[in-house]
Amino acid sequence: MSMKQAYQEKLQARLDEWSAEIKKLEAKVSEAQADSKIEYEKHLRGQREHRDAAETKLKELRDAGDDAWQDMKAGLDNAWDSISGAFSKAAERFK
Repeated sequence: MSMKQAYQEKLQARLDEWSAEIKKLEAKVSEAQADSKIEYEKHLRGQREHRDAAETKLKELRDAGDDAWQDMKAGLDNAWDSISGAFSKAAERFK
């Protein structure tokens, strides 16, 4: 397995974790009282946006040539860390 493939798999695994967490939160939203539901839905929408942004970055990586992906890695790592932090903050609001 190439380093690019291993990196892609690592990112995909994290996306899968986020998607599973979103599904759990969707269940909480459906059980919430009306006044809390609006707030939960707002945060859930934010988490989906963060996950979608991460998916876009992963697609860019997949589309990059074998030589270009190394040049993209530093920028992707920074973007991924930012998205991950924002996702974690939003998830904390549901606890």
